[in-house]
Amino acid sequence: MLKWAIILAIVALIAGALGFTGVAGAAAGIAKILFFLFLLGFVVVMLLGATVFKAAGGSR
Repeated sequence: MLKWAIILAIVALIAGALGFTGVAGAAAGIAKILFFLFLLGFVVVMLLGATVFKAAGGSR
């Protein structure tokens, strides 16, 4: 998901430089949404790793 966010951010930069403001705005908006979804997933995995998996591994 982060890969697609980076690709769309690059597309937005190139489109903005060439004057395609509509395409640049759409690509930037989608890239922003994908980045925040990635960030939310990352935080959830980190919290699960700190709580659930630590508790499961602590019984050794």
